[in-house]
Amino acid sequence: MPVHQLSDLIRYVRHNSPFYADLYADLPPDVDCLTDLPVVGQSDFWAANTLHGNRVLTAPLDEASVFKTGGTTGAPKFSCFTREEWQEFVTAFGHGLVDAGLRPGHRVADLFYAGELYASFLFVLDSLSHAPVSSVRLPIGGGAPLETTVPTLRDFAAQVIAGTPTTLCRLAEHLIADGEQLPAVELLFFGGEALFDDQRRLLARAFPNAEPRSLGYASVDAGLLGRPVPGPDARTHRAFTPHTVVEILDDATDEPIREAGRAGRVVVTQLFRRLMPVIRYPAGDRAEWTDPEAGVFRILGRAEEGVRVGPVSLYSQDAQAAVTTADTDGRVVGMQLVVRRWDGRDGLVLRLAVSPDDPGSEDPAGLGVLAKAVVAALEEARPFYPDAVTTGFVHPLAVEWVRHRDLAVNPRSGKLIRVIDERPTA
Repeated sequence: MPVHQLSDLIRYVRHNSPFYADLYADLPPDVDCLTDLPVVGQSDFWAANTLHGNRVLTAPLDEASVFKTGGTTGAPKFSCFTREEWQEFVTAFGHGLVDAGLRPGHRVADLFYAGELYASFLFVLDSLSHAPVSSVRLPIGGGAPLETTVPTLRDFAAQVIAGTPTTLCRLAEHLIADGEQLPAVELLFFGGEALFDDQRRLLARAFPNAEPRSLGYASVDAGLLGRPVPGPDARTHRAFTPHTVVEILDDATDEPIREAGRAGRVVVTQLFRRLMPVIRYPAGDRAEWTDPEAGVFRILGRAEEGVRVGPVSLYSQDAQAAVTTADTDGRVVGMQLVVRRWDGRDGLVLRLAVSPDDPGSEDPAGLGVLAKAVVAALEEARPFYPDAVTTGFVHPLAVEWVRHRDLAVNPRSGKLIRVIDERPTA
């Protein structure tokens, strides 16, 4: 399927999608400039993009692949691709895998999740099949028992393992607990969530010769977003031109940011999708340009990965930075924010994981010292929290030590849930 001209796409969706027709109703009939269009409101988009009485689709749903989306935050929704759109999607992404390091003949294990209308396993497998270099594909899946996954990886001498960082870390922890390593692995292709320094340390112990690399930036709802840029910063990607237009918008004004180093929210337009149009759609991430002219940007994290604890707003990036500052020995290999409520006040618990081969993991005193250092670093970065403790609005920060396998994950996608709200809803 060809990439459409923006003006043609706008005319098409105004004529065929009731949602976009309403959204653009007050605009002149000949609008052909992206910034003249309003940014889509996600809640409005998904309220209209329903299974019955759908107002977003431009045609009846009689030829398409349907996938779930949005499972890590809120109720799952559904995203549709025609056969031609899906092939364009995986072909473009497959070409980006070469930038990630895929080489001819690589034996690649796909440990993403399949079933229940989830896309990532099939998406990665199809992208490998449409990549411009040959590969040997091992469709293991993220739900396979680790006791059988490890022998398969070893028997086939897998050189590349693809999965979410959470899945890769669970595999690494399993290997470490058994006193094993997989030195044949050269690349760890991660996607679906960020990979942090604490996780890299865990992966290095299980895969001593492997380099973690982003396999690309995409989602089943927003579509193509960025292909990997070789280099030391795995957060850096390049827009999938000409398939996709990526914008970074100012948080307050929604004006496009055009200079490097200024953070904003990612908004995307897909020029190859017409069945379920994606035009100025918020991707749910924050980013900054590193080379605006070349379309290169750095992902800064999920826009919604924050929580309100009493009167204080905290983000997972704040806690991750505090762990990095305090954990000078690299003992922490995973983290979650858990919000609870007791005695009439909110409280935040930092759930921190240590590796099974950590010699001090059974030393409560040593862990206590590290916990105090993490709390001190976070309170220094977010002084509103200790102020709220002093005034009695929230409970003091607490730390809970676990293994990586104890961190809660989305049961369908296998992704780490970075913020867990355990406060009662009634």
